[in-house]
This record gives sequence, C-alpha cells and structure tokens, in this order.
Amino acid sequence: MIESPLLKHMSGYIGGKWVDADSGDTFAVMNPANGKELAQVPRMGEAETRRAIAAAKGALQMRPDREVCREWLEDIAQALIDEKTEVGRILCLEHGKPWKEAEGEAAYAAGFFSNCAKNIDALAPHKLDERPRDCKWTTHYRPIGVSGLITPWNFPIGMIAKKLAPALAAGCPVVIKPASETPLTMIALFTLIHERLELPEGMVNLVMGSASEIGGALCDSPDVPMLSFTGSTEVGINLIENTASQVKKLALELGGNAPFIVFEDADLDAAADNLIANKFRGSGQTCVCANRIYAHADVADAFVEKVVSRVKSMNVGDGMDEKTDMGPLINKAGFNKVRDHLKDALDHGAQLEAGKHPDDLDAEDGLFFPPTVISGVTHEMACTREETFGPLVPVVRFDRDEQAIEFGNKTEFGLAAYVFTKNKERAREVIANLRFGHVGLNTGTGPTPEAPFGGMKLSGIGREGGTEGLFEYVEAQTVPRSKN
Repeated sequence: MIESPLLKHMSGYIGGKWVDADSGDTFAVMNPANGKELAQVPRMGEAETRRAIAAAKGALQMRPDREVCREWLEDIAQALIDEKTEVGRILCLEHGKPWKEAEGEAAYAAGFFSNCAKNIDALAPHKLDERPRDCKWTTHYRPIGVSGLITPWNFPIGMIAKKLAPALAAGCPVVIKPASETPLTMIALFTLIHERLELPEGMVNLVMGSASEIGGALCDSPDVPMLSFTGSTEVGINLIENTASQVKKLALELGGNAPFIVFEDADLDAAADNLIANKFRGSGQTCVCANRIYAHADVADAFVEKVVSRVKSMNVGDGMDEKTDMGPLINKAGFNKVRDHLKDALDHGAQLEAGKHPDDLDAEDGLFFPPTVISGVTHEMACTREETFGPLVPVVRFDRDEQAIEFGNKTEFGLAAYVFTKNKERAREVIANLRFGHVGLNTGTGPTPEAPFGGMKLSGIGREGGTEGLFEYVEAQTVPRSKN
C-alpha cells in the first residue's frame, strides 16, 4: 500500500471537508507496473455529487476579486513546484510513467496556474472607446458558475491544471471527477490546496467513483452550467446529447489521430529524435502523440532505420527505476488494443521492424509493451484509422506534397499534427491545409500553458491554455449606460 504525506486522507472532498462514500464502498487503485494494490478510495455516486454541487453553488456567492484569485493560483503553482518530486512519485506509482517524466508533469501543471495568474487581468472589465447610441459601454466577464471538471488517467495532474486554473481565475467553484485509474494524484493536489490555501468552503470539490452516476448528476443539474471533459469522442458526444436540453457550455478535448509527416528534405536525425520523444511519452498513451507516420518514399527506409536504432536502445520497465525510458500500459484493455492493431497490420502485409510479434505478447505476463515499429503500412489497417494509444509506430510512404496533405487529413479527428521540412514555403502551404488545432513544425512538442490548445472536427470544442483558455469559464455581460 502506498504511503505519502500527501495521502493522509484517502477520501473525497466536499464543502472543505474530507468525506467517504455514503455507502462506505471503496475501489482499488492498482500499480500497473506490478499489479499490486496501492490504495482503496471511496466509490462515490449521485448523492455525493449533488452535495458537492450544492456546496459549490454556495461558494459561488463569495465572488472573489481578481487579486484574491491571483493569489490562489500563485499559491497552487508554488505548492506543486515545492512538492513536484512527491507528486511525481505518486503519479508514477498509479499511472506507470517514469518518475522523472511524472515530476515533469507536475511542473507542467504548475505552469497553468502561473500563466493564469499572470494573465488574469485579461478578465478585467473594459470600456468601448466609441459611444454607440450616445451611451457608455462596458463589458464585464462574469464567472459562468459551478463547473464540472472530468479528467482522464493519462495526465493525472496536467489535465486538471488545464481546467482548474482558468476556473479559479474566473472565480468558478468546481466539482472534479478524476479517472478511477488515477485518483491518488488528485487527492494529493487536494491535500496541498487544503493545507496551504484558505479557499471558501465548496470552492473545490472532489468526487470519485461511478462515471455514469457522477457524470449523470453533473449533466442533469441546472446548477452546473459548464462542463469540461477530456476523453473519448464517444463520451464527448454523449455529453453533448445529455446536456442539449439545458444548453450547457461544454469544453471538450476528445480523440486524436495525429499524423507525423517527414518530407524528403527534412533533417532525419532531428525528426527521429522528435518522434521518439513525442511517441513514447506516457508509453504512447497521449492524445497528441504521433499515431500515423508518413515518410516520403525517397527517405522512408533511412528514416525507419534511424527510428529503429533509437527504439532498440530504450529501456522498458518500472517507472520507479531511474534507468526506465518507458513504463507499462495502464491496463489489459489498453495492452490488448495495441496488440490487436499490431496483429491486424502484420496480417495485412506490414513488416515488423522492431518489437515483438503479437503471438509473443500477452497482458497476463505484464503490461510492458515494447516500443514497436512497422513499415509497409496502408490505410486499410486499423492502426491508421483508429487511435492506437500505445507504443506502436506505423510508417506509411507518400510521394507528393498533395498526397501528404490528403493522408494527414484522412481522419475525422483534428487534434495534433507534426510536419518536418526545411522548405519554408512548403511548410506554410502544408500547415495551412492541415485541419488540426496544433501543428508542430520541425518539432514534436505538444501543448504549453502559454498557448491555446484544442481540436478541430471530432477532436473537440473550446481551448485550454493561453488567454483563450481563461475565457472558457466566463460569460461576457455588456452594460450600456446612458449619460443621463
């Protein structure tokens, strides 16, 4: 069982108090690296969620000013920096990603709170220079109200920071539901908030357990005008349908199927290095990692060779081992999906360049899936049509710029894409024609707190990060005032 000064309470948090499930039921949190139980946490549901909503509604009446909100944000950022090593350790144990990578995620999360604190004055009222209809016009940004924040397991601290920071900046109380696979990192965050900040009771609330009951209560309640969700497109569509009658505001970061396009004039070593850093972060379990690799026919063989040489030097193992480059997958379902994609590709003619044959992979032997490279991939294969969410690198050849654009856009998703070329004119043309919210040019880097991030098409609605992310949690109220 896990022990930590940040996990003194294995509980939910409602109205400023640590609480258990009404039923007394709990569920286990497991370490994916060894299959051992880390903790038992409350299995909460509709009743606890409704109490959390009521507590948040009460906190909404406090209406903190911007300077108070700025202090909250700065204090949380500092707390995460102070405790990033321990937060990273907890995250590593329940998620599996290497400890150093998890510690980096804690610092990344702190950046969202710092950036919102720095830019919070963007939410100050502003007056029009003009005087239409002989009135003075002022626009105020009011908190949208109680906000439900639903986060996934792949970035247990990074994803909540993207949502909680702008919500607090706007003065919005929140009800947070973490993924059941990784609730301990969220409990650690709530411990820091409980011990280091003096928030109004009900300003932040934590419920964990049944996704259908907690999500259903958040969708049904007229006291929750805003929902922010990161996860699958299927669940996102359900949220749209289930909240349509209330016309709730939704911020949705949904599925991805990122193309990674390498042109014949690219720096192949740089492209290979960036692919490794991008693809195998979190064992490939990120929405922005490259899912389809397109290499120009003139350099495809050379590029595959460079990627394979790097893959073969990677160490796969327990994230607590400092030598580990890549940890386990989160669960058996995730493992089996990657294995099925690999088997489908090989059955349809792809060639295994690095990794193990699917017949030699079994989740019962552990969740460590080796980094795998395949060539000769076509669009008939599942690994190009679906998001694999694992350490599989499928390489597709292309011949012309127009074909690269066509292939890149050959998906209903539009979250992230990556382009590698030394030709500036080509880069401008290709990027302008790719329908993705985030396009890296000669870099595999993902989002940053300072810039807006979000998807096009079926990859979502809204933006997180940047000043744009602040405005997701406010309503503009326009006030014309007669001079009389």
